[in-house]
Amino acid sequence: MKDLDNLLPLKPEGKGSKKIQNRGKSFGYQVLGFGSGGAVSAFATDFLVVAGGGAGGDYNHGAGAGAGGFRTSAGPSGGGASAECSITLNSGITYTVTVGPGGAAQTSGCLSSVAGSDITTISSAGGGRGAWSSSSTGQPGGSGGAINGSGTACQGYDGGTAGGSIPNNYPQGGGGGASEAGANGAGTTGGKGGDGVSSSISGCAVTYGGGGGGGTYKHQATTGTPGAGGAGGGGNGSYGQAQAGTANTGGGGGGGERCGTPTHAGGVGGSGIVFLRYPSGMEATIAPGTNTIGCAPGGNKVATFTVTGTLAVA
Repeated sequence: MKDLDNLLPLKPEGKGSKKIQNRGKSFGYQVLGFGSGGAVSAFATDFLVVAGGGAGGDYNHGAGAGAGGFRTSAGPSGGGASAECSITLNSGITYTVTVGPGGAAQTSGCLSSVAGSDITTISSAGGGRGAWSSSSTGQPGGSGGAINGSGTACQGYDGGTAGGSIPNNYPQGGGGGASEAGANGAGTTGGKGGDGVSSSISGCAVTYGGGGGGGTYKHQATTGTPGAGGAGGGGNGSYGQAQAGTANTGGGGGGGERCGTPTHAGGVGGSGIVFLRYPSGMEATIAPGTNTIGCAPGGNKVATFTVTGTLAVA
């Protein structure tokens, strides 16, 4: 699991300064549009965009699901990528923020994004679902579902593969996470889901984008060991009803297993989340009321989106 450095507080260089810097870092916010007594019109803004995680597989092959894609300008992104450039938000523009839901039964997660008329859309891909039968494979996504689902470059990692020897009841691989691939199933043990990435963009270190653990079997007198979910909201695998990915983390659902009846379903994916952090000189309103604007270190503000909404810059 990766841990992003806390971004140090931001402060103006001095009275009348035209620039806000991030102390001790090679990058920082730049507030554009100051004139002699003029209003601020453009603001460099950091983002974290996490998509919804996929659902774990069930039926004979309960493979763990991939986490939702992880993109950020506030530290390393998923897939081992370096931080992206911040975006510039402008006065008078309303930005649409989409928060992707997690995948329902046997489906992949949905994308999260930040879009506006004056910016290139920032979009993270939904996590891939885990394989759900002996003839299926995991799906690609921000992070890939097991079996053999591929992750998206700079957003997440691949899902693991199956192992074991009992026909149609293999212990399954774990889903990919934002910082590492899902582990392969081996012997009687399901693969662990890949870990996510820790971000402090909200002011607190929280891990997002964990893959779902691989399911296993209960066959006659033999019971396998399910795979654990990856750090960052990944659901645990099971030989019964698997655990869901945690809401607003982009965690992948754990893989379940079916041995006769009833069906032991995979866990559904966890929904995504989006953060936008900007200087205190920027005035904005957020909708709907489920989403919030709060304080961040150094007098900055952070808009937190747990559901799809808008950010209107004054």
